[in-house]
Amino acid sequence: MSSDSLAVFRKGLGPDLNALAEKHIQHDLRQSDRDALRKGASTASTHVSVGSLLGMTLGIFLAYRLRTNRAAMFNAFKAQEKPTAVRFAGGREEPIPDLTRIMKPSTLGDVATYTLLGAGGLFFGGETGLLTGTLRARQQIGSDRESRERIETAFRSFQADALRKQADALDRKDSSTIASSLGL
Repeated sequence: MSSDSLAVFRKGLGPDLNALAEKHIQHDLRQSDRDALRKGASTASTHVSVGSLLGMTLGIFLAYRLRTNRAAMFNAFKAQEKPTAVRFAGGREEPIPDLTRIMKPSTLGDVATYTLLGAGGLFFGGETGLLTGTLRARQQIGSDRESRERIETAFRSFQADALRKQADALDRKDSSTIASSLGL
């Protein structure tokens, strides 16, 4: 599993594309545009961090509730009087095994519950934070029409340069260059 699978650990496009993007940011944009992009990136990062924290907290809370309910259900099962044998119509009697040991909550089950629900909450919260942060950053950046148009033009220029670089790498058929140019 790659660290890019979780939104909280995603950092960038790779060293080559980051340098290319930085070149376009420095040459195609004004200082106010760069500040707006930094503010948008900070907003998105904050949303991802808060979302990941809230998601993991929710996952751990749900794991705690699940564990508590599982223990209560086991205690209720253990306290009930259970049949010990089944008598068939022909008079034959078969003993019923005691399932109490099998149904008892285990430490391994608790660890798995906390791990899976915590990781699921981290993923869900991080991705939700990424979505809300991106929407909010887009709203902040798009508030000034002229600035938004300059940023969009710079982004299109960056995309064209990145695609040219990838096409050159494909023409050379250099797999390491292709992987690095794709950010892999």
